[in-house]
Amino acid sequence: MRLSEAAGLARDDIVLDADVPHIKLVPHPWRRLKTKGSERLIPLIGVSLWATGRLQQHDSNYAFPRYCDSKICNANSASAALNKWLKPRLTDHAVVHSLRHSMRDRLRAVECPSDIIDQIGGW
Repeated sequence: MRLSEAAGLARDDIVLDADVPHIKLVPHPWRRLKTKGSERLIPLIGVSLWATGRLQQHDSNYAFPRYCDSKICNANSASAALNKWLKPRLTDHAVVHSLRHSMRDRLRAVECPSDIIDQIGGW
């Protein structure tokens, strides 16, 4: 999932009471999706399931109300906050955006087919 997609999630996008818990990634007035193909269901397991369960516990309509409201999604602020957190923990050149590209590179390195890499979506 792209950072802007996550920052703009509504709590209603998180579906925990399904056979397969998932995030319904859809466009919203405050956050568009990069392409029509970006609209997708993202299954939740392990830590992602635990984390989204915690997001459902607060009383905002948005998963990340610090970065999102009914008018705008401020993914740049979310990115800056995450990069600030990462800086003392990783090398000097690491940023949040590089994590996404690192995963794509790792999938290519194990000769994962391009169509499968593309299906993974935000990675």
